Amino acid sequence: MATITFKCPNCGGGLQFDPASQKYKCEYCLSVFTQEELEKLQPDGAGDQSVPEAETGAQPGRPNGAGAVIYTCPSCGAEIVTDETTAATFCFYCHNPVVLQGRLDGAYEPDYVLPFEVDRAKAREIFLGWLKKKRFVPKSFYSEEQIEKMTGVYFPYWMYSCQVDGHLEAIGTRQTRTWVQGSTRYTENKKYNVVRNGQMNVDRVTRNALKKADRKLAEGVMPYEMRKIKPFSMGYLSGFVAEKRDIEHAEYDQEVEEEVRSYAVSNLASCVDGYSNLQVQSKQIDLKNARWDYALMPVWTLTYKDGASGQIYYFACNGQTGKVCGKLPIDKVKLGIFFAEIFAPLFAVLMIVGYFL
Repeated sequence: MATITFKCPNCGGGLQFDPASQKYKCEYCLSVFTQEELEKLQPDGAGDQSVPEAETGAQPGRPNGAGAVIYTCPSCGAEIVTDETTAATFCFYCHNPVVLQGRLDGAYEPDYVLPFEVDRAKAREIFLGWLKKKRFVPKSFYSEEQIEKMTGVYFPYWMYSCQVDGHLEAIGTRQTRTWVQGSTRYTENKKYNVVRNGQMNVDRVTRNALKKADRKLAEGVMPYEMRKIKPFSMGYLSGFVAEKRDIEHAEYDQEVEEEVRSYAVSNLASCVDGYSNLQVQSKQIDLKNARWDYALMPVWTLTYKDGASGQIYYFACNGQTGKVCGKLPIDKVKLGIFFAEIFAPLFAVLMIVGYFL
């Protein structure tokens, strides 16, 4: 396995993908490249590649604590410590974006990627706006030092697509007339055999592909606008962190197929009008050309560990739409002061009233 970086063709500096312009920028000579231009200049798509690990001394897989792996930065030689599912990261010494190419080889290489559209500045603005009405959050959660730790992460997702052929047979009831004879009210209903056939395409039903703790972050920011998805290219990872999946789509096969079948039946039934009641007698739903695609999608994340309880709190922002989710810590001192301000005067009033009574 080799680690790689994406180098500027003009000066050799590290290139980073810029969400605002959807282009690659060099922070040294300020050159800008589109995906197409970069592919022409670097047709192998691999950027600047280090020599094989046996020659560099890099030892992917060497443990450094629970679930950690050490890689060697090809630019400065520093060792990069990553989680065992991390696919791309920064060198925290020379700040060069490093892509751990071997993590995405073969079966783990994504089919698609949804590039970041929300940049760091916008993510910061969204974060601070989200906190405005959160009165009891400790200051340490939104300190400058803490905000600087906000990280752009590509999370892994599975996407299910198929073609559906549906057949529905039902009994439809239609009320035709009512009348009163003596003290009895009569209602006349007619029943009809109803048959509906239909076809539809199901495109990219999405499921999270992470088992671990940040699964809540990956699921909380959904959905994404899939029309902007692109064929995977390593360059989109440059300047960001990427997670490698640890859930296979087989875990979702039955669940998603049942969801698609249920939706197809509901869709066929919704096409039937003019009946007061519809009873489904039989249904046949055939799924054809089913496939799963593996994709990486953008999330801005900020995590915070409470020193007293050891509990992890987080903020997550969809890197495309800006949708926010999170779990916030509570400052017990702020909360105590709030209750004191509210209830102390009320308690005093009650005491005075009780005294006179």
